Amino acid sequence: MSFAVEFNKLPLKELLAVSEQATSSQVAESLAKTRPSLADFARLISPAAAPFLETLSRRSQQMTRQRFGKVIRLFAPLYLSNECINNCRYCGFSRDNPILRVTLTVDEVRREAQALVKEGFRNLLVVSGEHPKFVSGSYLVDCLSALREMAPSVSLEIGPMETEAYRPLVRAGADGLVVYQETYDRAVYDEMHTAGPKRNFDWRLETPERAYAAGFRRLGIGALYGLSQWRLEALAVAAHAQYLLRECWKSTLTISLPRLRPCAGEFEPLTHMADRELVQLICALRLTFPDVGLVLSTRENPKLRNGLIPLGITLISAGSHTEPGGYTGAGREHLHVTERGRIVDLDASEWAGTKPTSATGQFQIADERSAAEVAELLRNLGYEPVWKDWDTALAS
Repeated sequence: MSFAVEFNKLPLKELLAVSEQATSSQVAESLAKTRPSLADFARLISPAAAPFLETLSRRSQQMTRQRFGKVIRLFAPLYLSNECINNCRYCGFSRDNPILRVTLTVDEVRREAQALVKEGFRNLLVVSGEHPKFVSGSYLVDCLSALREMAPSVSLEIGPMETEAYRPLVRAGADGLVVYQETYDRAVYDEMHTAGPKRNFDWRLETPERAYAAGFRRLGIGALYGLSQWRLEALAVAAHAQYLLRECWKSTLTISLPRLRPCAGEFEPLTHMADRELVQLICALRLTFPDVGLVLSTRENPKLRNGLIPLGITLISAGSHTEPGGYTGAGREHLHVTERGRIVDLDASEWAGTKPTSATGQFQIADERSAAEVAELLRNLGYEPVWKDWDTALAS
């Protein structure tokens, strides 16, 4: 049985009611458990748990240090392309947005990776929009082949594929796959995705399972907070994590906690998740899933990131760019504009008379500190920044 089938039977509304109606005594009972259930998780993220935030934070910090030590893994996103055939109202890469687009050549991808390696990174997240014409399976294999000697750990955040299409990517050196469901609220999902293959909710939901069958040893999931009620999203993520830990047990699992950021198209979040609620969610996830990696990106501002790192985070990005060619300027010679999926002459666009120097990013980052600055912060907090924790020789 796939998670899509299990998800259809999941009593999300009932679990949300458990969260909304939780009492202080029930929160205390859930806090005392060593193996919290989904109902316990619902209480840990409840309004009634807000006064327990200090206790939650302390317990989460202790458990994280016990399971992971005082180390934080560092990674950087490397964007290949911002071409996309999907219309997603909240995304800067959305097909109908009239933005500057480019797909890097393999040599340009190599240049971007070399710049990141020079900064210290050995753990890369390769990202692209979903457009088979520009980002084909063979193109991805060529890019991975160029990266594998520079970066021993490469994960992918690309359009969902069939298991058989993933296998060549694993053989070419990809060891992880990240896929956000974006929102687990079907009604909101349908409203947000108006065109393209991404409209298929169940197809996306089953992606981690297809990736696991293809041999990926790392799987990453998450919801994009700002589209539906955050507690509903968190409950669905927790249920998804529970399923993957049971059914895909040979792979390690990470959960990302991205909140919506400004982007092309000027989409405004539909819901709000406060900073204190983000803290509460991080701690609840750590207590419920002690061995799962928790990921924090540069979507959050420096001050908040500094405070969140000790509370349960195990993997962070740094010095990030969300546009193809962002680290070296690669690809600027062949920028073009698309409007409603069609290439438009620069002189007939809003960039007429200008010489744009970079493609449009997926979203605006909030933490612009360099990788070196973030690594120094980690050391000052008493953590060891880990740039590399895997080598293919270990699997030989």
